[in-house]
Amino acid sequence: MDIPGLPARRAALNLIDAVLRRGETLDQAAGTALARVRGDADRALARAIAGEVLRWRTDLDALIDSATRLPLADDAKARAVLEIMLVQVLRLETPAHAVIATGLPLLMGGPRRLAHGVFSTLTKAEAKLPEVPTLPEDVTERWGERWGDRIGAIAAGLTDLPPLDLALRNADETAEWAERLGGKSLMPGHVRLPRGTAIELLEGFREGAWWVQDLAASLPARLLGAGEGRKVLDLCAAPGGKTMQLAAAGWQVTALDSSKRRLERLGDNLKRTGLEAEIVQADALTWETETRFDAILLDAPCTATGTCRRHPDVLHRIGERQIGEMVELQSAMLERAAAWLAPGGTLVYAVCSLEPEEGEEQAGKVALAPVPIGAAELPEGLAPTAEGWLRTDPAMLAGEGGLDGFFVARWRRN
Repeated sequence: MDIPGLPARRAALNLIDAVLRRGETLDQAAGTALARVRGDADRALARAIAGEVLRWRTDLDALIDSATRLPLADDAKARAVLEIMLVQVLRLETPAHAVIATGLPLLMGGPRRLAHGVFSTLTKAEAKLPEVPTLPEDVTERWGERWGDRIGAIAAGLTDLPPLDLALRNADETAEWAERLGGKSLMPGHVRLPRGTAIELLEGFREGAWWVQDLAASLPARLLGAGEGRKVLDLCAAPGGKTMQLAAAGWQVTALDSSKRRLERLGDNLKRTGLEAEIVQADALTWETETRFDAILLDAPCTATGTCRRHPDVLHRIGERQIGEMVELQSAMLERAAAWLAPGGTLVYAVCSLEPEEGEEQAGKVALAPVPIGAAELPEGLAPTAEGWLRTDPAMLAGEGGLDGFFVARWRRN
């Protein structure tokens, strides 16, 4: 029989391995890795351990290397187990005896004495992590070239898990829902809550008064304004946050996505909120339509490096190859989206990426008339760029809990 808590730690080890060795996202790996973990609490623990290891891995490895005479291989199982053990003590405040009891059994047949010795040495020395995570070397080099001195502030934005943002179905009820939920609003139609409450138990969930959506992720749809019955195409729409925003703003929405499973989630979300949209399962690169739309929102597939504060696996999976692949796909989708615009129609392009190749450089190639984003369209504390684009990163609005990294630009077909 397994030691209590051991399945969760084994699952965390498998999650980390899937990210580092196979390049999977934590979400992709979760189905297999968590299959034998019983109970929501243990599944949540496994994900929390894996996420914190990936967030702090550079610093955890530095501690491990400081306590070993000969360095462990980067892919050694003992290193991964020590990362799991240390992060529980240093970030999750798990008692050391519980960490040892559930950590060393992961090395059955392996160097348990070594792991025990390293862990004991570091805990007795009261080893600590730095105040801010150290980014992986390749990320530091890449973002250092792109963002210069700002990289330190971005890293600081990854220190803690982000708060919970809600997008409201009715923006006129912002003050009411902020009071009822005990949250804070940073702009109409938004409420921010501290993490920790089960979403399904929050007031307003069952009646569909709101949905979960990071504040930065809600900004692209807002930039299309009121729909007034006009036609909008939401490309790459699932799981539906932007589709619901557009429907709530009075647009006649066509929501297109290639994933059947994700579109089923979109349909469930529409049903819960009482909003309507035409759902189309298709590949945007091969889909054909005679319809010309008054507006198109292209929240394009991307590396998602802007979501690193909630998905730290991107710090270890994404490199120049993945960025290049996404750039090619985005360029093709932008070209097709522009062709579906009606005269006078508006195109909004967005990516949740911190890579300029996917954002600023893509926008510079679009042959439509720019419609600059205005400061009045954004939450207080954010400002458009000199080009009239929007760039956010995890360091922005730090005093309010931060933001995901996004790039957004807007054009009109004359």
